[in-house]
Amino acid sequence: MIGLLCLGGVGVAVSLYDDATKIDRSQPDTVADSFLIAYLVNRDDKAARLFTCDSPDLANIKALRDQLIARENQFSVAVSVSWGALSRVAVAEGKEDVTTRLTISGSSNGQVSSSRNEDWLFSVVEENGSWRVCGANKES
Repeated sequence: MIGLLCLGGVGVAVSLYDDATKIDRSQPDTVADSFLIAYLVNRDDKAARLFTCDSPDLANIKALRDQLIARENQFSVAVSVSWGALSRVAVAEGKEDVTTRLTISGSSNGQVSSSRNEDWLFSVVEENGSWRVCGANKES
C-alpha cells in the first residue's frame, strides 16, 4: 500500500514538473516574453532558439546584448533588462507585431548607476501551429 502511495506521489510530482516547465508558444506576446527572458535576462541562446522561427533576423537585438556584455566587462557593472506591457497588433494571417519598452539598467554594489528606455518591436509568426519570434528591432 505504501509503495502505491509513493508511486502515486512520484506521478503527481512528475506531472507538476512537466506543467511548470512546458514551453508555451500559444500566444505571440507570451513567446516574445519568453524569448526576452531567455535571450536578454538569462543570455541562453539554446533556450532562446525554442522561441524563434527557422530564419530569424535578430541582428539588432544581438547588437544590444553584445553592447550590454561589453559595458559589464568595461565598467565592472551588472546590466539588467526588464520590460513593461507587451502590446500585440495583427499584421496578417499568422503574423503579429509585439511591442514593448525595454528598461536597461546598470548597477554597481547594488546601486543603480544608469538607466534608459528603448521601444522595441518583435515580429512574431505562426509556424506549424505555434508562435515564434522572427525579428526584433528597436523603434525610432
